[in-house]
Amino acid sequence: MGNGRLNLPPMRLIILAAVAGIVAGGVAVYVSGGLSGNQPGDMAVQAPGEPGSCPAKADRAKAVAAKATGDVAAMLAADPPQSLKFLSFNGPDGEPLTLADKSGKTLLVNLWATWCAPCRAEMPALDSLQATNGGPGFEVVAINVDVGDDAKPKKFLAETNVKSLAYYRDATMGVFNALKERALALGLPVTLLIDPEGCLIAGMNGPADWSGPDAAKLIEAALAGQAAP
Repeated sequence: MGNGRLNLPPMRLIILAAVAGIVAGGVAVYVSGGLSGNQPGDMAVQAPGEPGSCPAKADRAKAVAAKATGDVAAMLAADPPQSLKFLSFNGPDGEPLTLADKSGKTLLVNLWATWCAPCRAEMPALDSLQATNGGPGFEVVAINVDVGDDAKPKKFLAETNVKSLAYYRDATMGVFNALKERALALGLPVTLLIDPEGCLIAGMNGPADWSGPDAAKLIEAALAGQAAP
């Protein structure tokens, strides 16, 4: 990560990961380069005024997303912002949680799987972001969506030397499917920026270098003006 760029795996591993993803649940993986899924896309998933929308956050979303440049340029403003407090998953001890339980802090929510090669490349950067910025006002919530038991995800985290991220899990893939229904998740990884009220501010499909200066600038913008918890 020293050069500020995501160190993606060879194409052979990407292809194998994609095949594994199809077997695991039909979820695509995204890579940087010629086949990149890390590109701007349509984030419009809900009309202003619909239940669960956050129309008052529109200007805020645009202002924060304007700071998404360089390595995180694919992070687009939600149009319009919407509440994602209902998203459910399990916590480190297996306890059921929703994003509503994380109210009061800005969240960078990332969905990942062990068979997703770009996720493997991205995970150390997310861990670094949490180590540097994590606290009462901010958390990286990396949610594993592998089906099956905890053995593979925990081995994955050990192999990638992840130490700062809490272990969040959804073996049902319900969280991915809920985002897919809203055109927010097209494949893995997918990353969402959520404000302290549980409203989606911005999102992207594909990997990014979350340990670099571009990510730091984006998170700084997201935290600006946030009331101290």
